[in-house]
Amino acid sequence: MVDTTGFRNAMALLGGAVSVITTDGAAGRFGFTASAVCSVTDQPPTLLVCMNRSSYSNVHFKSNGVLCVNVLSADHQGTSGVFANRELTMEQRFGTARWQVLESGAPVLDEALVSFDCRIAQAHEVGSHTIFYCEILDLKMGASQEGLVYFNRAYHRLSSNA
Repeated sequence: MVDTTGFRNAMALLGGAVSVITTDGAAGRFGFTASAVCSVTDQPPTLLVCMNRSSYSNVHFKSNGVLCVNVLSADHQGTSGVFANRELTMEQRFGTARWQVLESGAPVLDEALVSFDCRIAQAHEVGSHTIFYCEILDLKMGASQEGLVYFNRAYHRLSSNA
């Protein structure tokens, strides 16, 4: 079996889009930064989101049963940092940007590259994380043509004009 440090070092070389994952409902409004998001199937349109089980927000996402994957544009590196900062309250985090809602009621970042508004269809516990399988109810495409990725422990811009 590979040791944790070796695994983390290797995974740092697997670049991923940076997203802010949000929820709202009876359990309250919460959000966190993630790069562990990927497509599962297009029939029905479904993606998955991984979240640490020890996260304070984990139980609230499960209780609300909805989430929005807000894929960040290259200009949102600061937003990524805000939603990764455990010292900020949720009110402070959400106060740094403009939001709207779609069908699920989860916060949708106004200027996201794309936002996937979802219902959590299933959740599985695997090791230290919960894997949320999310059926996409609606989506909103942004105007930006530059994405934000995290690779080798640093942020990088991607442009469609390459």
